[in-house]
Amino acid sequence: MTFTQHEARRIRVVQVTLVADPQGRDAETLLRIWPTGPGVAAGVAGAGVEPTIVYAATRRQTLQRDGVTFHFIDDTRAAPLRLAGGIRIPRRPQRLFEFVASLGPDVVHVHGFQYPVAIWQLVRSLPGIPVLIQDHASPVPEGWRRLLWRAACRRVAGVAFTAREQAAPFFAVGVFRPGLPVFEVLEGSSPFTPGDRDVARREAGIHGDPCFLWTAHIDANKDPLTVLTAFRQAAPRLPDARLWCCFGTAPLLDAVHRFLEQDPILRQRVTLLGPRPHDAMESLFRAADFLVQASHHEGTGFSVIEALSCGTTPLVTDIPSFRRILDDGRAGSLTPVGDAVAMAEAMVAWSQRDRPALRRAARAHFEQALTYNVIGRQLRTAYRALVGNP
Repeated sequence: MTFTQHEARRIRVVQVTLVADPQGRDAETLLRIWPTGPGVAAGVAGAGVEPTIVYAATRRQTLQRDGVTFHFIDDTRAAPLRLAGGIRIPRRPQRLFEFVASLGPDVVHVHGFQYPVAIWQLVRSLPGIPVLIQDHASPVPEGWRRLLWRAACRRVAGVAFTAREQAAPFFAVGVFRPGLPVFEVLEGSSPFTPGDRDVARREAGIHGDPCFLWTAHIDANKDPLTVLTAFRQAAPRLPDARLWCCFGTAPLLDAVHRFLEQDPILRQRVTLLGPRPHDAMESLFRAADFLVQASHHEGTGFSVIEALSCGTTPLVTDIPSFRRILDDGRAGSLTPVGDAVAMAEAMVAWSQRDRPALRRAARAHFEQALTYNVIGRQLRTAYRALVGNP
């Protein structure tokens, strides 16, 4: 079928998630706690594509949201069987494959590289149908796993990353064949909106001039000690500044506590808020003047997108995904990974700017470059390229 024929009746795309919910929760619950799937689907539909969403699941259910159908197929065999001694035996999710084929897709879009054997099997089960694989923060495989990934990706039609640069290590080790099309597509967006800063500060219980917010796991990749060191260096020039830290998992929490205890200024002006439910984050982002992050690598960076959606300017590290989200630093600060001095200088310099203007600019950038509608258009471009000439 030619590209113009596809255009006449809208491209039919099946988006597939092979990772099943380990808790076996019902479809209504999953669509509520996994809002990215429905958000991306709505964006794709709004871009003139006909999407159907398929999830591996523990039970079969079908729901509709905003005109998009979500199928939960009772087939979790994409996940390998784990035997004693750590041996993993790949299994074929045959019911899911057959269901995808029955939908008659023009393109199949798989979320994540987690199960390369299942991807290889899926591609083989859909002869003539292009398959796009979208990265969701998968590390570059090592050792014998590279051979597995290489085989899985040999016949895929294209891959998607937040930033094209993120695909380079996969090409370098031979996982991707030369010339494999790479598309830049965000993993997700945010439904958050700006609000009154003072009201948000009362709701969230945070303050500061400026008010810095840190939202990440306390681990080596998120590098909290660089953020704390930067804040300490900036503190004498920002006497009323405060730093508030939300976090989930915290393997380096003891190290952070020791770091804070050794410095009276940090003890007074840094608060570890701990975990917060996602629905409480909107008020925190609205209340903050700046988001600070020191990640060494990210698949996308949802906190950065959420901050921008609320009008909060990110001061983050210069890594490919953040660089793409911030339009090469036009919508926030980018400093070298691990460079606390540069991050401290960014904290001081950006604090001296017109903050209401920064809030307006942050939200304007979000609306222009980071919404679900934008993602829908990005995917439409990828799908069109895979079924014919763009």
